[in-house]
Amino acid sequence: MITVALARCERAYGGLTAPYAPGTPYPELAPLLGAAAKELAGGPNPAYAAVRGALAGLGLDSERFGREDWNPLGALVDRGRHVVLKPNFIRHWNPNPQGTLESVVTHGGVLRAVADYAFKAVGPEGRVTIAEAPQQDCDFEAIRASVGIDALVRFYADAMGRELRVIDLRREAVRFEDGVIVSRCPLPGDPEGYRVVDLGCRSAFHGSGLDPRRFRGADYDAAVTSAHHKGGRHQYLLSETVLKSDLIVNLPKLKTHKKTGVTLALKNLVGINGDKNWLPHHSLGPERAGGDEYPDAGLLDRARSQATELARPWLQHGRLLRLFRVARRLESALRGEEFVRSGNWWGNRTTWRMCVDLNRCVYYSDARDARFDAAVPVRTVLTVLDGIVAGEGTGPLAPCDRPLGVVLAATDPVALDLVAVRLMGFDEARIPKIAEAMRAEEMRVTAVRKPEDVNVVEIESAGLVRRELALDEVRCDLPFRPHPGWQGHIERELR
Repeated sequence: MITVALARCERAYGGLTAPYAPGTPYPELAPLLGAAAKELAGGPNPAYAAVRGALAGLGLDSERFGREDWNPLGALVDRGRHVVLKPNFIRHWNPNPQGTLESVVTHGGVLRAVADYAFKAVGPEGRVTIAEAPQQDCDFEAIRASVGIDALVRFYADAMGRELRVIDLRREAVRFEDGVIVSRCPLPGDPEGYRVVDLGCRSAFHGSGLDPRRFRGADYDAAVTSAHHKGGRHQYLLSETVLKSDLIVNLPKLKTHKKTGVTLALKNLVGINGDKNWLPHHSLGPERAGGDEYPDAGLLDRARSQATELARPWLQHGRLLRLFRVARRLESALRGEEFVRSGNWWGNRTTWRMCVDLNRCVYYSDARDARFDAAVPVRTVLTVLDGIVAGEGTGPLAPCDRPLGVVLAATDPVALDLVAVRLMGFDEARIPKIAEAMRAEEMRVTAVRKPEDVNVVEIESAGLVRRELALDEVRCDLPFRPHPGWQGHIERELR
């Protein structure tokens, strides 16, 4: 059986402010924080309590729980090593009037709790790094301020004399206006560089029948996307800081997603890339033409697709930007924002394969090289999912806030995603990245082959009341509203 810990807490962050004091002088924090442990007790911190409860529910270092020497992450990484924390910092604002940034990004309170336990595990000789490649147009400085990262960096430096390193893994940021890139800014990227990982015939794209010439990525130059996925190659440009680390803690947000139905653990590893244009996001054209850009709809969708292709060379060279911006504004005024485009629907056959590939790259690569011939994953990844305030509807960029009050933890990403989709009221069989990861026969990133393989340990974090559940016993109080492109195709009630 594969265990997933489900810690329940308040359905809000309780007005927490950085650096997110634990709220309780937990005994294991005394050796880490010293005199600061009591001073930082403060008021209630539901996020910290939920993370602590989830780690306890997972059984990490269970024999010492409740003592000063409890060291949950020490069960996964040795002293003196390097832990990378991979949050979801996709964008620095939520344009949805029914949503806030809390449903878009991993909350700083969750990050603080995990960082404390990471620092305790690696000791003074070790390192802890936050690393993320958000969307191209994310203002990383704004994210740092909104999430409280700068306050956390100062806290660890002042109270503990420790460095919390923070890295924006992107090599370029852009500025959009009316959905059109109007400026670009080069970035330093990963100080340790990047590694090209080529899955070749082990890629989920191998044998799929999808034409690499139709692949479209995150930028205007489609030739870049296709070049890394043809001739038997399936290449990804991944962060060396992440791949060389001794433990990755994946910190996704629980929310819907326009291209894969949900975000969660598997999808969050997209943010370890140095160049998102290497990532196929959809395939040009409708299904009947071999693509998955949109369903086999009418003339308007075909005309839009053809116009977009004609515009790519001009946009790539920064020409006629004003004309294309006017066209985008007109389209939004006439059609709204919820029509299917760019693979934002349940028929997307491209993004889930890219997502599975990235997980294979991570789980089957060590600090030096790829280990694709290994029978089982060579790397441990701990996932701690923030579902205290989740996101529904037009995720991942503009979700509505959905207070849920859960934190999940597991070392198996598919097991965790299964519990999350059950909490959302969705059907995992209708989410290809989960279903196909379970069915895979080689380079498996999960030990789960069927839902019955998952055991859930539910924790009421306030009192650490524990009970064990089968996956089918995980209840959804009120089903999440899917992304519009997935409505009627992902809900569990359709069974």
